[in-house]
Amino acid sequence: MEQLSTLDAGFLHAEDSDRHVSLAIGAVAVLAGPMPSFDSLTATIGERVRSVPRFTQVLHTQPLDLGAPHWVEDTELDISHHIRLAALPRPGDDAALSRWVAEVMERRLDRERPLWECWIVDGLAHNRWAILIKVHHCIADGIAATHMLSRICDDGAGGTFATEIRAAHESTDGLRLPVLTLNPVDWVAGAWRTSVGVTSAVAQVLYGAAEIAAGLLRPAATSSLTGPLTSMRRYASVEVSMEHVTKICNRFDVTINDVALAAITDSYRTMLLRRGERPLPDSLRTLVPVSMRSADAADKTDNRVSVMLPCLPVEEADPVAQLQTVHKRLTRAKASGQRQAGNIFFSAAKAIPFALTAWTVRTLTRLPQRGIVTLATNVPGPRKRLRVMGREVIRLLPIPPLALNLRTGIAIMSYADHLAFGIIGDYDAAPDVEELAIGIERAVERLMSVSAGYWRSTPVGTLSLVQGG
Repeated sequence: MEQLSTLDAGFLHAEDSDRHVSLAIGAVAVLAGPMPSFDSLTATIGERVRSVPRFTQVLHTQPLDLGAPHWVEDTELDISHHIRLAALPRPGDDAALSRWVAEVMERRLDRERPLWECWIVDGLAHNRWAILIKVHHCIADGIAATHMLSRICDDGAGGTFATEIRAAHESTDGLRLPVLTLNPVDWVAGAWRTSVGVTSAVAQVLYGAAEIAAGLLRPAATSSLTGPLTSMRRYASVEVSMEHVTKICNRFDVTINDVALAAITDSYRTMLLRRGERPLPDSLRTLVPVSMRSADAADKTDNRVSVMLPCLPVEEADPVAQLQTVHKRLTRAKASGQRQAGNIFFSAAKAIPFALTAWTVRTLTRLPQRGIVTLATNVPGPRKRLRVMGREVIRLLPIPPLALNLRTGIAIMSYADHLAFGIIGDYDAAPDVEELAIGIERAVERLMSVSAGYWRSTPVGTLSLVQGG
């Protein structure tokens, strides 16, 4: 019997705390046509999803939360409840696809059935069609969900950019004891090194925990970016060239995640100015999920993330200053112990009776939070183009969730030679998500233009990715 972790179950509690919220995540794969018949797609995808246990399991909860929810096999699984057909009205352009995606994502998944849906979308312009995969966040984080998505493709999982994230290269063995030798001097030296290392690690975690707590409790600047949500959503997406992003990284010695967050910063700054609001240093405290998933857990369907809470520098007007400030703040956040503190918190929660943690999380998610303004999660996607029944996936667009009074959220996904941004927003409070997408593209183009004339004599740094949930 597989139980949900405290973090996994937390997504259920967060959804229960607001009737306007659906905590599903998703991805849209746009494929080059012609589309196979729906019956053949249903048969092929239905066969492939059965290899993923969560796609054939239903969530069983305990009365009064006396125990953690757990997964049980759905003996009455009807694949027709999960694989569905939709057709876009003419002209079937990207705007029509975005409107339809928003409508699908705003509806909650049925907890009486396995918590996923697969939509086959016909009627796209230019002889294209699409597949939308939607799963509840309690099942998987971004990396795990991407792995699940790839299982319905012709070549299986394949290689992803997830191998470049920090957690994939970190040891999961924890602290190591000194090696025993026959020399008493080595015993003393080893014990000293271990005690110093433990003390430093504890201090780092405590400092990171204090920073996270301060970020959650300290209200961000008042703006139109936070507030109550309705049950309706808007969705927009944009893609930028990975080659251009890589050139910016090389020129300024920053990471891909730095460039993505700098572009998001610039676009939010433009949005605030367009709305007649003044961008302040604390106007955009951002929830940045960070993967804690080691390389040997790539195929595990669960959530393994921690968080960082940097304030993105929307007060800066210069694009290079924005990028450099983002890089400095993320570097400082990584070094501060925020990611370790978040991971230890969720690990420690396993030792607490589930009824208590469930009540605590449910209570906290019902309180109006004012510290975080938006979400920006980076999901390392497939390195090579995917195929479904021989048709090439030409675009892969991520879809983040909305909750906790965040009126907009952005997911970033690397796919082959592009970096895609998927933006979801509250229908009433964020009617300008399309402008937010355009602003991200414009910001990357501006950084590329600036970097083409920018000279520096220091060695080029290495690239890295930071992932989200």
